[in-house]
Amino acid sequence: MNLLATKTRYTPEDLLAIPDSDRFELVDGKLVERDMGSESSWVAGELFFRLRAFCGEWKLGWVWPADNGYQCFPGSPNTVRKPDVSFISLGRLPGERPSEGWEQIPPDLAVEVLSPNELASKINRKVQEYRRANVRLVWIIDPDTRTARIHRPDRSATDLEVDDELTGEDVLPGFRCLLRELFPAPRRTPEEHQA
Repeated sequence: MNLLATKTRYTPEDLLAIPDSDRFELVDGKLVERDMGSESSWVAGELFFRLRAFCGEWKLGWVWPADNGYQCFPGSPNTVRKPDVSFISLGRLPGERPSEGWEQIPPDLAVEVLSPNELASKINRKVQEYRRANVRLVWIIDPDTRTARIHRPDRSATDLEVDDELTGEDVLPGFRCLLRELFPAPRRTPEEHQA
């Protein structure tokens, strides 16, 4: 029998057992389909690649792509969030090994790459949840506007434009790249193609 057809409330353990569970997050026991378009997936992959290479070279910790989940939200045991990219510093994972299920500690960095139809209220809720969980740095990257917003636990935020530099601050010291390097080349108009 199909688990999706028989339940209306789910646990983190249920989410692990669902086929194609990488398509869902769990929010207060409800399955929520993740929004991810092709361009936002590409941007997340580009950032994952850069962070993974940087952390591997400097042995800073663990970097995950979009299918890793976190069950670390105070007062919300039936919530599992899956940032598009995430990082946990070396020395924080018990036994320096990833969990067999969802990670029970918050990441040091959570990255969300916006999709074209993603609602601002949905992203704002995620940012609030990450802050309550004491995620040290949250990057919200918008491929459509080619901008980013950096959130910190002290509630400060910084907006970056396409030519600004994205840095790891004190979470990933030394990591830096120009924001524009994460995006595919801008689309050309039909007039530009003819020129």
